[in-house]
Amino acid sequence: MKTRSPILVTLTMIVLIFMISPMLISITAAFLQQYSRGLSGGLTLDWVAHVFGQYGSTVTASILIATSCVIGNALIGVPCAYALARARGRWARSFEEMLTLPVAVPGLATGLALILTYGEWRDFRQSYAFILVGHMVFTLPFMVRTVSAAFQRAEIASIEEAARSLGAGFITRFLTVLVPVVLPSIVAGSLMVFTLSIGEFNLTWLLHTPLTRTLPVGLADSYASMRIEIGSAYTLMFFIVVLPLLWLLNLAATLTQKRYGT
Repeated sequence: MKTRSPILVTLTMIVLIFMISPMLISITAAFLQQYSRGLSGGLTLDWVAHVFGQYGSTVTASILIATSCVIGNALIGVPCAYALARARGRWARSFEEMLTLPVAVPGLATGLALILTYGEWRDFRQSYAFILVGHMVFTLPFMVRTVSAAFQRAEIASIEEAARSLGAGFITRFLTVLVPVVLPSIVAGSLMVFTLSIGEFNLTWLLHTPLTRTLPVGLADSYASMRIEIGSAYTLMFFIVVLPLLWLLNLAATLTQKRYGT
């Protein structure tokens, strides 16, 4: 085992460098006057300031949509996960399969279906709520399947049966017994939903309007400007916004697991 450790460490470092080095190079380009000339062309913050000034609104929009997506999917997905975990019959399996269709089909197809269905509702179509609905449709299966797997554990069923035998009604059992027990799975599902929502592009690109851009759409627009420096500055802004949020969510997931993990 000791003889294999250096090999594993070396392999891990190679993979890490392979994955991270392109991002580091891209971020470095955000501070260069001219990428083709490298450091000899001088350093500047003009590109970063330009991106924050022109695309800064997409930051708030993406965070609000991702947060709303987590809340909405938790309110809908947790009861749905419980129903699927306790259901017995072909209809439950069929419903679960249908629930995963938005993940199986391309995001553009889902976006087109939403436009055909709700496109005539002009105010709704031109608001961020339309994008939120698309994100919830896309990410709901991840919340449901993660929490449903927790509800299906034998010890959870035993805890629920014990609460029922003590006279607790369904609402009381669900909110004060079951939800706290599966809270680590809910947090894990929320982390997945938030990550997928804030980085979703294909679906959002079809649903957005010029006034309802999100971070990934703004990133694509900045790349379309044909300036490598602008695209790199936007990549830097994406990391500045997203990474701290993901670290906080991971910390919350870890603390929840330590406190409520079963």
